Amino acid sequence: MAARIRFPPARFAVLLIAAAAVTTISPAKPASGAPPAPVAGPPAVPPAALLPAEALPGPPAARDVFDVATALSTSERQDDAGCAGIVHGRLLRPGAVTGQGFQTAVPGGQLSELVARTPHPPDLTAWAGQARRCARFTVDDGDLPTVSTTTLETPPAVPGAETLSYQQVLTLPGRPAGQAGLRLRTVAIAAGGVLVLLRDAGATDLDLDALAVAAWQHAAPRLGR
Repeated sequence: MAARIRFPPARFAVLLIAAAAVTTISPAKPASGAPPAPVAGPPAVPPAALLPAEALPGPPAARDVFDVATALSTSERQDDAGCAGIVHGRLLRPGAVTGQGFQTAVPGGQLSELVARTPHPPDLTAWAGQARRCARFTVDDGDLPTVSTTTLETPPAVPGAETLSYQQVLTLPGRPAGQAGLRLRTVAIAAGGVLVLLRDAGATDLDLDALAVAAWQHAAPRLGR
C-alpha cells in the first residue's frame, strides 16, 4: 500500500511536527451572486494556553510559534485506506479551528505543542483504530520511499477526557540495521471541543505522558474547562 505524500527528506521532522493535527480547511463556495455566509468559529485560543518555556526540560530555547487557523498544511493524495492522515498525525476534522502551537529544540531532538478549539472534536478512539489498520505504511516520495511504522501505546488517564498515545518511526528501505529511523512520539488529550497535543522527534528521552498531562492542566482552565 502506498500514498504519494511529498515532503523533502531534510524536513521530515519539521513538516510532520508542524502539520500535527492541522488539516486543510476549504470553505464551501457560495451560490453564484450570493455573498458568503458568515461562519462562526470557536473562541480564540490565547498564547498563554501553551506551556511556558520554564515548564520544558533543558535550557531555554527559541520557539517557532504558529497560529493553527492560518498554518499551512501539506496536501497529498488520499489513499483508499485513509492512512495519509495517520502518517501526518492529523487529528482535527476539516472545519472551523482556532489554536496556538510551537516547535522548539530540546535535548536530543524537537518538541511541539498544539492547543486547539474546534466544534468538531476529534474521536481519538476511532483514530486509534485507524492507526492499527495503518500500522505499517509505505510513503512514496518520488525516489525516496519511506516506511512509516505506528505503534499505539497506553495513554495517560485524564478524568473526563479522551487520550491517545502512539509512536511513529520513519525508516528508509535498505538502511543499515544499526541505524534507527526518525522517531516521533505523540500524546493527545481531548474533551469538549478542546485538543491538547504534544509531539517529540528524535531521542529526547522526555516523559511525554507527564508533560502532556501538565500541558492539559495548564491549558484547560485558560479555556474554561
